[in-house]
Amino acid sequence: MLDRTRTREPKAPQPSGIRTSRGYRAFQVANALILTGVVVVTLYPIVNIVARSFSSEGYIRSGQVNLIPRGFNVTTYKAVLSNSMFWTDYKNTVVYTVVATIVAMFLTTCYAYVLSKKDLRGRGLLVGIAVFTMFFTGGLIPNYVLVTTLGLKNSVWAIALPNAVSVFNLLVMKAFFEGLPAELEEAAAIDGLNTYSTLWRVVLPLSKAVLATMVLFYAVSFWNSWFTAFLYMDRSDLFPVTVYLRNLIAGATTSTSVGFTDTDAAAAGANIQSVTIILTTIPILAVYPFVQRYFVSGVTLGAVKG
Repeated sequence: MLDRTRTREPKAPQPSGIRTSRGYRAFQVANALILTGVVVVTLYPIVNIVARSFSSEGYIRSGQVNLIPRGFNVTTYKAVLSNSMFWTDYKNTVVYTVVATIVAMFLTTCYAYVLSKKDLRGRGLLVGIAVFTMFFTGGLIPNYVLVTTLGLKNSVWAIALPNAVSVFNLLVMKAFFEGLPAELEEAAAIDGLNTYSTLWRVVLPLSKAVLATMVLFYAVSFWNSWFTAFLYMDRSDLFPVTVYLRNLIAGATTSTSVGFTDTDAAAAGANIQSVTIILTTIPILAVYPFVQRYFVSGVTLGAVKG
């Protein structure tokens, strides 16, 4: 029989640490206010652009559109979505981003894996060559001459190859590979796997976090890039959608010159830029939630070692 008369042991007193101090509560309040301000400052331009895209031309020109659409209309959306040039440029952007990201991930992964081997001869030289390019480049004119001489103009390779390796992404991935246990590769070697099989079957499956982060970095970079295509593409049917958007914002072309009829141009008016911005950013906003859970862990784990 259990002794029901036994009294319970008193709970140990909770230490009055920093979490219960007045200073810590003040820090929490200040931290919440600062982060709320950052969120407001970050979201305001996005909400304003969305409101402008659904507002009528007159309200936008008079400066009456802030966070809520005025004179709700979707005429501009219909005009942009029915424009064949917009969809041609959109397709080009998707192709350029996919191809360039695949090329960049392949080269960056191979280069980073090689640099992660501390017993590699000439490792310091290879790291130095990569870091050197962070501070010094050949310049705009030599790069243009090189791309033109190689016959890469007016092709996807003019976008994919010159910016294929980001040194920052390379160093982050290198540090991540260095943090993996060496015993895993030793065990794979004992099982008869060569270097390539070890990378493909052992290292990469353990590197999903950093790989997803690098894919996000590269995809966003290539998707938002316009200057490379503006420099190396001579035909408007090869432009990405960012160049299309740049022409609208910079006023380099009118609505009619980028493929709108006079009626569509009049209907689009002042909010055509806002509509194009929204349609351009939707794919990145749609992809980000699927890789967000890898984002913080990928950068953090890759930044443990230099």
